[in-house]
Amino acid sequence: MQSSVPKQFLLLNGKPVMMHTIETFYNSAYQPKIIVVLHADFHEYWRTLCTEYKFNIPHQLISGGETRFHSVKNGLETIQNKDGLVAVHDAVRPLTPVEVIDEAYKQASANSNAIVAVKSRDSIRQLKNGISQHLHREEIYLVQTPQTFHLALLKKAYEQPFDDTFTDDASVVERSGVKINLIEGSHANIKITFPEDIAIAEVIQKKPLNTKQL
Repeated sequence: MQSSVPKQFLLLNGKPVMMHTIETFYNSAYQPKIIVVLHADFHEYWRTLCTEYKFNIPHQLISGGETRFHSVKNGLETIQNKDGLVAVHDAVRPLTPVEVIDEAYKQASANSNAIVAVKSRDSIRQLKNGISQHLHREEIYLVQTPQTFHLALLKKAYEQPFDDTFTDDASVVERSGVKINLIEGSHANIKITFPEDIAIAEVIQKKPLNTKQL
């Protein structure tokens, strides 16, 4: 990101990215308890930002781990409930439509899990052993977050030992033998990864587009 601070703290329309993300979940009809998993070195910085921006949405702050896998596991270990739903979300996806979050909770409640994804708009090729091969675009989905699960199911999946092929929660749960259910996401649900993403996110947030068109 060409920045001295992590991307979740960069300003988006005058406020840190992660605050926008938390607000979106706070506005969900399901009113989830919010757990922020953050590297211990940045806890004090985050508290300072909360004071500076008068950010008072209730949330629990815990330390992250060596990898995404270990960070999610740390978060799960703080949840004392035996039943319920849990949504895992990237802090740097601040534009997730509330309707998508609510639908993820609804579908996960009915089907044990719901993984937000969108169809690829581009032609897809796979490069393997130096050979480029065309893939069918209609069969390719780009996975987003939130990824929402029955709590017991996700906790059980995270009892598995870490494997560096785990790229997200869906891959962990799938390895445990559970079928993964995709639901429709939004192309507005971008992940802040490169400097230009902040500019794109600011435009989308200031003038929300029809998610059916995105």
